[in-house]
Amino acid sequence: MNIAKIMVPKALTVCLDEKDSVRQGVEVMHRHGYTAIPVLDSSGKFMGCVNDRDFLRYIVSAGGIDADGGRGVTVGEIMRRDFCPPIPITASEDDLIDSALKQNFVPIVDDRGCLCGIVTRRAIIAELAGREVVLEESFKEG
Repeated sequence: MNIAKIMVPKALTVCLDEKDSVRQGVEVMHRHGYTAIPVLDSSGKFMGCVNDRDFLRYIVSAGGIDADGGRGVTVGEIMRRDFCPPIPITASEDDLIDSALKQNFVPIVDDRGCLCGIVTRRAIIAELAGREVVLEESFKEG
């Protein structure tokens, strides 16, 4: 399976910067309707993913989004770095499938650790079924 063929490229993937505020992260997640989003550093290196539970955990532990709207705490501070681990773009089909069994999408990184894009379960299933992989409408928005 050619990962690059079925991957949603980074340019079309919604990402957060690790320095984005909690409020910014919640707004982006809400606007796009996702439950998890890749987090990058300023150079594009994949740092991990943040999900709705990370935001909820922060809000509950902080007693709500405080008066500054969560602007003082960053996405990088609340995310779990072991959630939704990436695989290299050169990974095998078996590695891709194993990762997809554990998470809704698989972040794909290059040899520098920079995000290349993501592969969704839907794309993997379509490829294995011999169907054309159609880019989902939500990804076309950018």
